[in-house]
Amino acid sequence: MIEASHVQALREALTRAEFTVDAVFALLGEDAHRALARNQTVPARRATRGGGELATLVRLFALQIGVDRGRADAALPGLVEPLIAAGMLHASGGEVRALVDVRPYGDETHDWWIVCDPTPGLDGAAAPMDPEYVLGISEASSSLAQLTIREPAGRALDLGTGCGVQALHLAQHAEQVVATDVNPRALAMARLTAALNGLDIDVRDGSLFDPVAGETFDVIATNPPFVISPPGSEVLVYRDSGMPGDSVVRHLVENAATHLNDGGWCQILANWAHREEADWRDGMGEWLEGQPVDAWILQRELVDPSEYVEMWLTDAGLAAAPDYIQRYDAWLDWFVAERIEAIGFGWLSLRKTSMAPVLRVEEWAGELAPPIGPSVATWGRGTELLRGLDDDAVLRTAFRHAPDVVEETRGPAGAEHPESIVFRLQQGVRRARQVDTVEAGLVSASDGDLTAGQILDALASLLDRDSAELRGTYAASVRALVADGFLT
Repeated sequence: MIEASHVQALREALTRAEFTVDAVFALLGEDAHRALARNQTVPARRATRGGGELATLVRLFALQIGVDRGRADAALPGLVEPLIAAGMLHASGGEVRALVDVRPYGDETHDWWIVCDPTPGLDGAAAPMDPEYVLGISEASSSLAQLTIREPAGRALDLGTGCGVQALHLAQHAEQVVATDVNPRALAMARLTAALNGLDIDVRDGSLFDPVAGETFDVIATNPPFVISPPGSEVLVYRDSGMPGDSVVRHLVENAATHLNDGGWCQILANWAHREEADWRDGMGEWLEGQPVDAWILQRELVDPSEYVEMWLTDAGLAAAPDYIQRYDAWLDWFVAERIEAIGFGWLSLRKTSMAPVLRVEEWAGELAPPIGPSVATWGRGTELLRGLDDDAVLRTAFRHAPDVVEETRGPAGAEHPESIVFRLQQGVRRARQVDTVEAGLVSASDGDLTAGQILDALASLLDRDSAELRGTYAASVRALVADGFLT
């Protein structure tokens, strides 16, 4: 797409202009930034009228506005002609326009840039999407980035990399990162994203696990093309696999263990079908049957067929197409034929194990406090700890309460004892658990020094209860508190 020397010069130009998330936000202001998130550019146009390198870059890339050649040369010195030759810019009549989007991106400690296709639908413009369109930063990519466990790893795989967002994150904690995609345009952009950020990422062409046949990883992160659409539909590579129903997700689940090292994680953002007279949990269980992985499947949202079709037809730029109603109707007909009554959206976290696998399937529409990765890692460690332990062994274990757990009590003012006690986690999956006096004492006293059994014995003495009875009753509570992340 662009020569290495020009990549370095582009990086220097972006750095000099302070083309970062924070600087762009400061330039635009909160109102214009929110409007841009709604695909409305007018407030941002007004905020960038004054000139300057940063304003020029925002108008050129984010707002897709033609800029005067002189402004472009000032912001991208010596780069306009090379970027034109590379197909990234177009010049006509003394004006320069961007054909791709170079977008600032970052996390708490990094400023990056990604290269993707321009945002569609700005200011109400509607047109069918190019089948090879390369999506930039999206709600889905951000969700996967927050879901992925960020612990040191040897090898990591970004399967279906697109413009390379997940690969950027993986490169911060993995020694080697492989990124794959079937879209030649996405591969070119992912390579440029990596080069622009000075990262050595092994970008490979191929479908699903084909490019890494025979290889294993410590982390696999994937936001696959999971949209559930009728056969023969127009395919947008970034979201449509061409495989029937939700079989692309099933393929990933059934093949993940083959490409994981022992203890390695595969984390998937996905849709799955809810079929008439069938429990979706049972379907997930069938996918995982015989697989050597612990699995935590969390459904975040359930969408009815009509809402689902509307969302993805709009996403494809077809809301104003002449055949919109026919497409909509045909998609619903197919859902009826397939007995699909709803579509689930959520996360699958699979951890390879050589022991008896543990499966947790749940719905969670409650609060989240990203990142979610630490919650997943805590669940994995708790699962590994409790696997195969009988109650006596569990009670011989010393636990600590989670550092983010808070206790809420309710009751009349001045009452000796509260009517209710609730523990709430403040980070990740923000679970709440109503507990009794014994469970409250158990969690509060768990600081890593005393075993759960010793704490229960002390509570038995304090409450004038039978120690053996407390141990027999509350061993199950210890397991549940560990599984939900209240005890670690």
